[in-house]
Amino acid sequence: MDFKQIQELIRLINKSNIGEITVEEKGFRITIKQKQETIQQVMAAPVYAPQPLVASAPPATHAATTPAAEKTKPAAEPTASSNLITIKSPMIGTFYRRASPDKPLFVEVGDEIAPGKVVCIIEAMKLFNEIESEVSGKVVKVLVDDASPVEYDQPLYLVEPN
Repeated sequence: MDFKQIQELIRLINKSNIGEITVEEKGFRITIKQKQETIQQVMAAPVYAPQPLVASAPPATHAATTPAAEKTKPAAEPTASSNLITIKSPMIGTFYRRASPDKPLFVEVGDEIAPGKVVCIIEAMKLFNEIESEVSGKVVKVLVDDASPVEYDQPLYLVEPN
């Protein structure tokens, strides 16, 4: 079996649902395995309960008495509103705000969204996964640039619930 045959075999395995294959030929043996990750075409972003936010600048009269208490509080979100819900990335990949460069954005700041509405696509391992909202509300802020890499659980959007 030559190198080109091995490459073609790998391409065929990648396009199929075969998890593993072993080929034996004249004292030569090769085993090809696909990664054991579950592939999902459509995923919904998890819903998170709003967290109280810490004010970015405490009043001057309390500054001397509260520094130790403030160190134990979680970091503030980029906005002062405490009722916002964060839509986070359910996977590692590349974040896209539109289906293709010539298509409109899935959502923009100020748009109303509802559960099941596609808010973005995350490309992972050459698969384009549509991320759906699980909340209804108004998009307040987009936290990631288009075509940027994202990590698991990274905030993507801030939504003001209805």
